[in-house]
Amino acid sequence: MSDRKNVDFNSIYCGLRPEVGRFRLSQNGLGWKGGDRTIIVATDDLKKLTWMKAARGYELRVIQKEDNILRFDGFKLEDLEDLREAVKIFYKMPVEVKEVSVKGWNWGKTEFHGSNLAFTVGNKTMFELPLAQAIAANKPGKNEVAVNFVDPGQSAPEGINPKDMDELMDITFYVPGTVAKEAGEGGEEEVDEEEEVNADVVFHETIKSKLELSQMTTENIVQFQEVLCLTPRGRYNIDMYQDFLRLRGKTYDYKILYSNIIKLFLLLKPDEVHVLFVIGLDPPLRQGQTKYPFLVFQFVREEEIEIDLNLEDEALNKFENALQKHYDAPTYEVVSNLFKALTGRKVTVPGSYRSHHGATALKCSMKANEGFLYPLEKSLLFIPKPPTFIPLNEIGVVTFSRVGQTGGSSRTFDMKFSMKSGNDIQFSSINREEYANIEDYLKQKKIKIKSESNGDTLINYDLAELDDEDDDEEDEDYSRKKRRTDTNPATAGQDDEDEETDEDFAPDSDSEVPEEYDSDAQVSESEEDASE
Repeated sequence: MSDRKNVDFNSIYCGLRPEVGRFRLSQNGLGWKGGDRTIIVATDDLKKLTWMKAARGYELRVIQKEDNILRFDGFKLEDLEDLREAVKIFYKMPVEVKEVSVKGWNWGKTEFHGSNLAFTVGNKTMFELPLAQAIAANKPGKNEVAVNFVDPGQSAPEGINPKDMDELMDITFYVPGTVAKEAGEGGEEEVDEEEEVNADVVFHETIKSKLELSQMTTENIVQFQEVLCLTPRGRYNIDMYQDFLRLRGKTYDYKILYSNIIKLFLLLKPDEVHVLFVIGLDPPLRQGQTKYPFLVFQFVREEEIEIDLNLEDEALNKFENALQKHYDAPTYEVVSNLFKALTGRKVTVPGSYRSHHGATALKCSMKANEGFLYPLEKSLLFIPKPPTFIPLNEIGVVTFSRVGQTGGSSRTFDMKFSMKSGNDIQFSSINREEYANIEDYLKQKKIKIKSESNGDTLINYDLAELDDEDDDEEDEDYSRKKRRTDTNPATAGQDDEDEETDEDFAPDSDSEVPEEYDSDAQVSESEEDASE
């Protein structure tokens, strides 16, 4: 062995790569070559070598001085002696043999090795998690810390059939008790109660720091601090990179790829003080079992920001003048421009629709949640909670309730969207003054309308599709309806402002769709007596 210049091992895997290669040790270092990839580690960069049982035979783990870890699988048990002798001669260091726990216990200790998290039972490693591949860490409950690895709906790696792949999506740790404030990475020193903190908080912060180090391979382009998010509720720091963004809050930390962003909306609230920036995601964001297909951020309209992007001129040229080096403008404009450039998506803004008071949205409620319904060119959007997207081409019929009541017994009406998919979406507590404007909007979009106050008469404004025999009956019904609504006139102020047409969008079947509930709000006997 002492006369040999190198030692080779065949049929060795590198990490999770499917192809096999040749592993070689020499005086200058060690290396692996398989397919079109070659990995070389110099002798001066070697810190530690460990041997342990793995899924594909035995594994040699190479730990570099910067705590980077390389795994080589496929060794046989009889290879250990040759490997030990070669490492001792070439690198003057031992090969540490680590035993693996097979007890099946679900309690133990955690240790951090670089960007890896090791779960040990009785000083034996049970499993390890590569935090470099994690996308988020959050606290779903008391003493609980969850680590997410894969977004639901994310496509399988190229060349791999999803049916042939099992993949860890998330894992939750239960971390009871307290630890010393100075303990840092999972230490368990016993000190005074005043100097202790909850162990789950320390564990969560440590994992978040590992995620930041593993994800920040390049510096961020820009950061927006303490941005108010209405859905999900909280304040987040938004770190924007060239391929993804990170949302960092007190409890949740997310990594979102720009390729997962499919919709962008920039909407002015009726108070004309705040601006809402809505991001549509597919797959949606998750907090425990709750899914959020839309993120709703709120900005103060008059708030301005002055920033410089952390991009060289060469990188700016790749965006074809869509980005500027320096910005000094309202915050919502800067944020929307950056998202538009980095995602390649169009930002949809309000169009010609105006409410009775001249706003771009009308106030209403979905079940117990108050919000605003924005009628757009190709869709309607209700925000902030629950954000509900309604494409116009998916609407079967719109039913109005309590519109024709007289005597001042009701100042509001209800509106139900019966979708072609069979779902019903109900909006209530809409001011009677908004009826004429929303009716004209639906009329222009050729949406079928049913008014329960008129004996469930169906009104179809797409007259070109009606038969001649139906025309007379529909016109007569519409005339009767018009005479009723004339008793409560409403002004309709519409401006001819153009809107950027939003793209067709099919909401995820798992998104939150409100259940149908009874919209037949009847007038009580006491109210009838009062009106008489």
